[in-house]
Amino acid sequence: MPSPFTFVRLSYRSGDWHSVDERMPANLLHSLIEYTTVKVELKEKVVALDSPELFNYPFCYLSGHRLVQFTAAEKKNFTQYVQNGGFVFVDDCNHDIDGLFARSFEEQMRVCFGAKALKKLPNNHPIYTQFFKFKDGPPATGFELNGWGDDLVHDYLKAIEINGRIGVLYSNKDYGCEWDYDFRNKRFLAEDNTKFGVNILLYALTA
Repeated sequence: MPSPFTFVRLSYRSGDWHSVDERMPANLLHSLIEYTTVKVELKEKVVALDSPELFNYPFCYLSGHRLVQFTAAEKKNFTQYVQNGGFVFVDDCNHDIDGLFARSFEEQMRVCFGAKALKKLPNNHPIYTQFFKFKDGPPATGFELNGWGDDLVHDYLKAIEINGRIGVLYSNKDYGCEWDYDFRNKRFLAEDNTKFGVNILLYALTA
């Protein structure tokens, strides 16, 4: 019998990896329970990026506002994890393509995977139809629409693909803060805004 899905948040030595409240993973896990038959652990697990424990899980989440500067051990684990088939969802909490998190994280990806590895993900990629359908690509967040960060609505995500499969999904849209609310408050929304999160998690587990 397969183990329940665990939402893993990566801690790293630089920056503020804990910037998004634990309500966010709890919200996405509630959506998995509501919409799918995937068995889940009800609480997130924090795993250090330089720990061998990382390799026990198929999905990890990494976020922050500040500098991303991996140690040698973190860099080695991140690279090996992705090359071995792991999936990392990275979310820029600044919503700013020229902000410190974005610039420093993208530099880390250049060092780990090469200058051309991180590319815009086409809006017809299978992740947008993995479960729910998003015909126009990544859904906008309220932070984008309200002018937070760089005051742009980013109509794309970026990704690093390994053998035709996403290994790193990278967003400047601040989904982490968009989904950071008590799941019981979803009933007040006209449309459940965590549905794209369900697509991301199911892609990580099945693609």
